[in-house]
Amino acid sequence: MRIGLLTESGYPYVNGDTGLWCDRLVRGLQQHEFDIYALSRSERQEDEGWVPLPPQVSRVRTAPLWMAEGDGVVYGRRARRRFAECYGELAAALCEGDAGQAPGEPWAAEADRFAGALYGLAELARDVGGLVGALRSEAAVRALERACRAPGAPRTAREARVPELLAVAAHLERVLRPLSLDWYEDEGLGSVDLCHAASGGPAALPGLLARHFADVPLLVTEYGVRLRTHYLTATKAAPPVRTLLTAFHGRLAAETYRRATIVTPGNAHARRWQERCGADRDKLRTVYPGMEAAPFAEVGESPVCADPDTLVWVGRVEPAKDLVSLLHAFAEIRKEEPTTRLRIVGAPSGAEGAVYLGHCEALAAQLFLDEADGPHAVGDNPVSFEEVGGPELPALADAYAAGAVTVLSSVVEGFPVGLVEAMLCGRATVSTDVGAVVEVIGGTGLVVPPRNPQALAEACVALLRDPERRARLGAAARARALELFTVEQNITAFHGIYLDIVARTPVRRIVLDDSGEPLPFAAPAESRVPGSWTERDVRVVAAGGPGWAAGPPVRAASAGASSAKASSVRTFSVGTSSVRGATPVTATEGA
Repeated sequence: MRIGLLTESGYPYVNGDTGLWCDRLVRGLQQHEFDIYALSRSERQEDEGWVPLPPQVSRVRTAPLWMAEGDGVVYGRRARRRFAECYGELAAALCEGDAGQAPGEPWAAEADRFAGALYGLAELARDVGGLVGALRSEAAVRALERACRAPGAPRTAREARVPELLAVAAHLERVLRPLSLDWYEDEGLGSVDLCHAASGGPAALPGLLARHFADVPLLVTEYGVRLRTHYLTATKAAPPVRTLLTAFHGRLAAETYRRATIVTPGNAHARRWQERCGADRDKLRTVYPGMEAAPFAEVGESPVCADPDTLVWVGRVEPAKDLVSLLHAFAEIRKEEPTTRLRIVGAPSGAEGAVYLGHCEALAAQLFLDEADGPHAVGDNPVSFEEVGGPELPALADAYAAGAVTVLSSVVEGFPVGLVEAMLCGRATVSTDVGAVVEVIGGTGLVVPPRNPQALAEACVALLRDPERRARLGAAARARALELFTVEQNITAFHGIYLDIVARTPVRRIVLDDSGEPLPFAAPAESRVPGSWTERDVRVVAAGGPGWAAGPPVRAASAGASSAKASSVRTFSVGTSSVRGATPVTATEGA
């Protein structure tokens, strides 16, 4: 079958957040054909190029979220009225009911109002164009202001001033840019058998529009719930901005879950968030992210024991990992086991991570004095800060092999990838009870409350003093990880879900031959095999459509060719060779 894979700041870009998982999925499902529709987050991401693509990727279309230029369309009176009505309804939907409160299942009327406004804007972009400029106009800001001042609006929204309204309008314009793309015609997403959004938020918008315009079924995969991410990252915004943007992302998440055929959370923690946001429980299927087990096989199966007096922490250095609590817990551990050492392995995450790493290094120097074997020897601190790739730790598996116990001290965690890596290495673990930790561990490690150094220290001491228990827990952890968290189980699960969705989807188009007669079974879902019988001169029409409609579609002026170059949309037809960067096998600008 033909899959339209929708990504945001991910595959096929080199530095994409979800690029590795998407690459494994595409390569593992060689029997399917993939069209990639990618939204980029920055110019730097585009400049760094793509990963090598497998032969089953037939086309890549990209569009930036970091910039957009207007298409030069100036609205007339009717178009202005149409935009004012749609955008006004969208703004009003953000200020009604529980829009600014904690996530929850929205009222049906509010959900329909938001959806009607969203698809109304998309239809305006397809029919007329000019949506980018309209979303940046004074009319958009005035519509937001009227909604915030209307009776029943949340108190924080009523307090919004002009700077806050401008910030909200700018954010909405950026998130709604996919509405202006020309991806939804018969030669684009309208021709795929299934849309698979690799995340919620803007990445799911093209899938929603393909569902709206062409009735293409939508599959949504979320390993990190987008609405949860918004809650964690929007804390510094002004209260009116937080209220309105939280309402928007909550409404968008609810609409995505409502229109999706199946939603696949990566763990029960994400599943609870999705249910709280209005997802139908019958649509949810938990699919754990797959990880390569081969790099950790040698360590996991090695009979050689690691240093029994060493604790290891592995991950990105950032405040959410709470290394401060880990260092205070290690101070308590040293009182019980004076020979214990702690190896912190990881690079800082951004500028904030670099500052936090410096703070942790200073705290370690303050808590633990350098120790020397004699009066003429150089002292050594029992806490070391290292990175993978050095002479002592050339690979990630070597970091886990360096200690007998792996520690996770986070206060915020989604799916704990580092914990699964430690399990694949057969290591006993001590973790804080956050995110999906308990679900991943499943009784094969010790779990303590977050921000509790004393409990963390006691659990570590218990494992350091009991080597038989360490070995037993490590073996059980490796068996569990191999059963649930490998690439093979992930690919198998999605292959079954693809077939399930397509099997339940009615035929959306009819294929005609040269004489205008229908070709039954001309496009079977599982048989996209090159050959003479698949290369006839065929035409596609909507089911039940007239013969005169069998010709090529006519592109609208707005979201079609007139705005493709203006929005820096690029289309790449990919052959059987791999591509990287801006030099694909065959490339054509525009649609």
